[in-house]
Amino acid sequence: MNTDNLEIFLVAPPGLEPVLADEARAAGFPTPTVSPGGVTTRGNWSEVWRANLTLRGATRVLVRLGEFRAFHMAQLDKRARKFPWGDVLRPDEPVRVEAVCKRSKIYHHKGAAQRVERAISETLGAPISKDAALVIKVRIDDNLVTISLDSSGESLHKRGHKTATGKAPMRENLAALFLRAAGFDGETPVLDPMCGSGTFLIEAAEMSAGILPGRDRSFAFEKLASFDARAFQNLKGSDAPGLPENVRFFGSDRNAGAIANSRKNAESAGVAAVCQFTEASISDIERPDTEPGLIIVNPPYGARIGNKKLLFALYGTMGKVFLERFKGWRVAIITSDGGLAKATGLPFLPPGPPIDHGGTKVKLYQTAPLR
Repeated sequence: MNTDNLEIFLVAPPGLEPVLADEARAAGFPTPTVSPGGVTTRGNWSEVWRANLTLRGATRVLVRLGEFRAFHMAQLDKRARKFPWGDVLRPDEPVRVEAVCKRSKIYHHKGAAQRVERAISETLGAPISKDAALVIKVRIDDNLVTISLDSSGESLHKRGHKTATGKAPMRENLAALFLRAAGFDGETPVLDPMCGSGTFLIEAAEMSAGILPGRDRSFAFEKLASFDARAFQNLKGSDAPGLPENVRFFGSDRNAGAIANSRKNAESAGVAAVCQFTEASISDIERPDTEPGLIIVNPPYGARIGNKKLLFALYGTMGKVFLERFKGWRVAIITSDGGLAKATGLPFLPPGPPIDHGGTKVKLYQTAPLR
């Protein structure tokens, strides 16, 4: 196994693969290639660690370990026993196997997973556990068996410091990708007038300060044979974050509980000093005393929360407020309903592709700077 040139697959929310590829390219990962469901790059184990630690938009990081042909269970068993598991796994760390079979003579995915688990257990000695943090993913497609490893463990949207959430929360990695898709570069102010638990603003503040998204959590790769704790600590670094000098990230919500949650989460993330949260309805929001920036909002859209018929007035008010009070600001709205977007009266550019958000297909609607 060539561990200096591993194939690394960055799992992305479907529809946002090109945005994750842009992030990976900007972070120095070589030749990110977009495919359905994610982005492929290459590197050694240190690059696997770095992808988990630094990429805001990835859902998880998979590592392709190898592949072989198998046309029946006995062949799968024999070749799985010859696979160099000891190059990757430790004999003292529990592991589990998940299998998917498509267009292959081996069609029983549970049986295939059990064969590979038994091969690992009997050749390496590693215990098999359904609760294991380490997951080997086996894909059998057209009789080609591809062995991959989930290096992340828990989904990467779990940053490790959010303590409070509200209804229909926006996942952190999705928020980061929407911010990037909306052109946020870390330099401009951001306002979210329906901030919920503060996810957009906390992600924007961390992006602005260069704070690593994975700094407060653990990863499955820490249990691998290749893991070097000292080298990983060096990769994390010990520099204090470079927060902006003044408040740049503004959140409001009519719900007092949401504002309390936002403040708590910003404090936990270490960015409370540059975030300001105010209890206010859409009609009462005020323009911050800063240069123009980005308004980003994930309002209710019927399929998720609320009755759609009652939402048209809300969207109309929102658009009116933005047009009257936020000249020079750009607006980005996430919604599943083009009619609701139109009800704002905002001069939207053509919307982005459909994105899955909690089982609902949404699109990002953006404006140029308001005039």
